[in-house]
Amino acid sequence: MPAQLQLKRIAHFLTLVAVALSVVACAAHSKNTNKVYLVGAGASFPEPLYQNWFLNYNKQNPNVEINYQAIGSSAGVQQLINNTVDFAASDVAITNEQAAQIKRGAIALPITAGSIVVAYNISDIPTGLKLPRQVYVNIFLGKITNWNSPQIALANPEIKLPDLPIRVIHRTDGSGTTAIFTKHLSAISPEWKRQVGAGKSVQWPVGIGANSNTGVTAQIQQIPGSIGYLEYAYATQNKLRVAALENKAGKYITPTPESVSKTLESVKLPADNLIAFITDPTDAKAYPIVTYTWLLTYQYYQDPLKAKELKNFVDWALIEGQKSSLQLGYIPLSKTVVAQVKSAASKIKE
Repeated sequence: MPAQLQLKRIAHFLTLVAVALSVVACAAHSKNTNKVYLVGAGASFPEPLYQNWFLNYNKQNPNVEINYQAIGSSAGVQQLINNTVDFAASDVAITNEQAAQIKRGAIALPITAGSIVVAYNISDIPTGLKLPRQVYVNIFLGKITNWNSPQIALANPEIKLPDLPIRVIHRTDGSGTTAIFTKHLSAISPEWKRQVGAGKSVQWPVGIGANSNTGVTAQIQQIPGSIGYLEYAYATQNKLRVAALENKAGKYITPTPESVSKTLESVKLPADNLIAFITDPTDAKAYPIVTYTWLLTYQYYQDPLKAKELKNFVDWALIEGQKSSLQLGYIPLSKTVVAQVKSAASKIKE
């Protein structure tokens, strides 16, 4: 055999060996990395915090990628029922009727908390405009229609109110933020409870509709004289003015970490499902519209890696994640609630 041909055959053989070794190495690497993708959907209320958490968690755990779409609490719960996501999020957790539709079981984990604010767009009037209980009810009922109304002026004698129409902005999608806000309005106003009621979607007496907290924020920014309800973080990040609301004790309270935490102190989460609300706190220092927001998981996962990584993320969120809550406009969980959530999350099985 000519030497040149023999050398070619040897080179070809070595190339085949190198390719085979490369394939084996790649397969081993793929097997060892165990890349996991988790998909979730639901409430826009916690989205700013969630996106921060998911990004930072991925930096620390490159093998885990978490994608979350803020499509509203109602749609998120429905996707969990339809088995099209790995987890959901809702500001009103999940009802017994909804949970009964999930064959794999459902676990509700209160993962953070925050406030719902009433924000407005009135030039030259800073944050802190005082709104009595009956006044903000009547604004959303469409009974008070101008900013220089005597009822608003009476609570704010030091402010020159403009002769400007009030433009109400409300949610159009199935929203946990809407549910919490309308629960509160129903608790403080028999008229509201009778005429409109509470729920993730209601028939609004007046106003312009917008989708998600982001949509409400944009409408308030664009429309002079507008007023709407939204999650605190959206208001602060977009520099919206927010009202001081009269609480049950007759005090005008703005949302602060202290006033929101004071409200949460009176919320006792039951051991069986960790779901509870307070619609009208009694403490004089408490901000009146506060809620937990829940991460909803299945109890059983077909993919053991997803079950493992979801539990790992929850553990991370309860410790590391809570450290970024305040700066993003949310309230860190108390040690008692953290312990309750850890216990509930341990029930996630493969």
